[in-house]
Amino acid sequence: MRMLRHLFALTASLFAVAFTPGAHAQQAKPASAAKLQIYHIEGTRAERVVWLCEELGIPYQLEFKAGDPAASMMQIRTVNPSMPVSPTVRYNDAILVESGAILELLIAREGKGRLRPAVDSPDFPYYLQWMHFAEGSLAARIFSDYRVSQLQGANTPTNAFRGVTGADALKFADTFLAKNPYFGGQTFSAADIMMLFPIVYSERLKLAKLSDYPNIVAWQKRVEERPAFLRMVKAARPQA
Repeated sequence: MRMLRHLFALTASLFAVAFTPGAHAQQAKPASAAKLQIYHIEGTRAERVVWLCEELGIPYQLEFKAGDPAASMMQIRTVNPSMPVSPTVRYNDAILVESGAILELLIAREGKGRLRPAVDSPDFPYYLQWMHFAEGSLAARIFSDYRVSQLQGANTPTNAFRGVTGADALKFADTFLAKNPYFGGQTFSAADIMMLFPIVYSERLKLAKLSDYPNIVAWQKRVEERPAFLRMVKAARPQA
């Protein structure tokens, strides 16, 4: 009798788990079923996310008003009022910011080993370095230089980052590219996607002449000729 009661209780508990809404639905949902909306303003870091999606073939919906940054920002404020920045993405039920983090998430969930070196590869440490250098060192110094130049009226400001300027950061990158075709080492990776934005803006803000960095110029030509980059430009810069 005790054995029958035990079997009945076990069967009932398994039945309850099997038919509890959501009990295993999340595990059964493949990563490829993820829905991605990218809230974008032209000329911003959101281009990184679009470019990555084009490289990996990840379906996405791009939300912005072409030629109208104010209207695009209003769309972002509706979705993410407490931190209205571009990019803001909706990935399944998560609202996320920070282009680098978004790229790492998509590579981990959707990449299938693409766009980053293997963890045990000699290129992997450099890949990680440049993924974070793009914002943590290069962009930080570029935009700090720009603010100083606006205050001082100079095109070549000194930087408060312990004497290291945006020009120093560009030289560091150029030296690496003298020995490596890409920032991920031997193959194109998400590190290249991360690095292009601050490099382009260094010249756009008139803080650098990229012609002074021949290895960067050659690398930029290679990455901007990629079909996925050209598709990104068509989608994210329709008026370019």
